[in-house]
Amino acid sequence: MISKIPENGMTLILGGARSGKSTFAEQTARESGKPVLFIATAAAGDEEMAERIRRHRASRPAGWQTLELPMNVGRSLETTEAGVVIVDCITLLVSNILLALPENAPEDTVMEEIRAEMDNLIAAQARLGGRWLVVSNEVGLGLVPPYPLGRLYRDALGRANQILAAAASRVIFLVAGLPLTVK
Repeated sequence: MISKIPENGMTLILGGARSGKSTFAEQTARESGKPVLFIATAAAGDEEMAERIRRHRASRPAGWQTLELPMNVGRSLETTEAGVVIVDCITLLVSNILLALPENAPEDTVMEEIRAEMDNLIAAQARLGGRWLVVSNEVGLGLVPPYPLGRLYRDALGRANQILAAAASRVIFLVAGLPLTVK
């Protein structure tokens, strides 16, 4: 069961890969009837990802404003006329931060960077207001990655999700396209 998405505040939308998170966020934004700002955090590292980005751009309504911000999302937003902001997704944002750091950056440094990015995102929502739909993968339900960078990434994304969930007025978990209210 899902309860009403608040008109103002942050809603964190979690789920596994292909669970329907982005579709849910986009449908919620469409149904609001308000202007939408879509913040895309994907960076095209290869041709397959570039094609995915092209398909995603083409699928968004023409009236939506899109910003492509692979990092520094909260610090980059000074104003918006949008009543709904979609951030899609924290999963790639955390990956972008991790890969921008030196290869052997200490875990504490990684977590400080993640904390700063999440705090800035939360501050931007508080400053700008409106309904924010923040999409992220829940990676803590799967296997432990067999290599150090994978484990560090999983831990960093888990911490980012916890920070956002604590600040969010609503947390939705999607399973096979079905939304469940967690908070």
